[in-house]
Amino acid sequence: MSPRRSAGPTLKDVAAIAGVSYRTVSNVISGKAPVSAATRARVEAAVAELDYRPQLAARQLRVGRSNLLTLSVPFLSLPYFAQLAHAVVTAAEAVGYDVVVDETHGDPERELRAASGYRTLLSDGILLSAMSIGDEELMAARGRTPLVVLGERIRAARVDRVVVDSVTSTRDATAHLIAAGRRTLGFLGTVPDASSGAAAADLRLEGFRTALRAAGLDADPRHLLEVSPWDQRSPDGDYSREEGHARVRALLAERDGLAGLDGLVCANDLLAIGALRALREAGVDVPGRVAVVGWDDAPESAYAVPPLTSIAPDLGELARLAVASVLRLVDDPDSPPRVEQAPYRLVPRASAPPASTSSANQLVP
Repeated sequence: MSPRRSAGPTLKDVAAIAGVSYRTVSNVISGKAPVSAATRARVEAAVAELDYRPQLAARQLRVGRSNLLTLSVPFLSLPYFAQLAHAVVTAAEAVGYDVVVDETHGDPERELRAASGYRTLLSDGILLSAMSIGDEELMAARGRTPLVVLGERIRAARVDRVVVDSVTSTRDATAHLIAAGRRTLGFLGTVPDASSGAAAADLRLEGFRTALRAAGLDADPRHLLEVSPWDQRSPDGDYSREEGHARVRALLAERDGLAGLDGLVCANDLLAIGALRALREAGVDVPGRVAVVGWDDAPESAYAVPPLTSIAPDLGELARLAVASVLRLVDDPDSPPRVEQAPYRLVPRASAPPASTSSANQLVP
């Protein structure tokens, strides 16, 4: 009699280690029923201990593909990430893939779970937009599942990344104001040291300063407006409408008020929309006295009062590059990491019209 082949760990083995029913293990793996965070953690620890690989799609495994990608983003309630998710789903569908979307809330443990490859998800590749973890943490947690990082929080790690250049784009937004004759410019969106949340804050501030230096200008420290430390419980975080409104109201309440400020570069559109409201409430004319630009081109920006000039990242191309990058890694796991840049454009509207524009009606609606 030939010796019997040893079987790998089963669902019931995982259940025994975790101290739960096999149905609970199945629910964790399939995501078909709600499971408490503590129970999920026990099941995932047991999966890791046994190196259990769920047999949810044996037929796909035989051909080496599940045709499923996982997109991990901080908050789907934020316009940028909602638009990004839509773009990734569209790009994946074009090449025959489905997408599971995971909302991490910027929780470091959940971001690390994504970086490790989601042991309980049968996914060909991971697209991760991180808000809290850094380079070293990501590389220490990184699993075997192909991983592509979206955005600029992760910068030095040897991992595939797809980005929109925050420095150059914010430089262009600032130069737009300077070309329109603005000379006393401010920046809304600096973050406290060691703060999580606003991953590109320092890069956008660098772009702002670069444009000022090129024009022989400098920023008054009073006009570098810092947002509050990020509170993980808030989906809007430190780059919110509320923060933009509060920070500009605080500036207006100073004894010198705007102190000559005639142009404001905002690190994202939500901050800019809050700033526009604070200026409007104070009777400050935009763009007559202060011109305002944002970054994101969120859908509501075209309906702000006045409509908001903004940097518009090409999320469709970003998503296409991200999907192509992760599938390259699926085909060739030893492929050297690349950094891809998605394009952007400046969309001029009434909050900061070009110098040559005499009527807001000529601007992008």
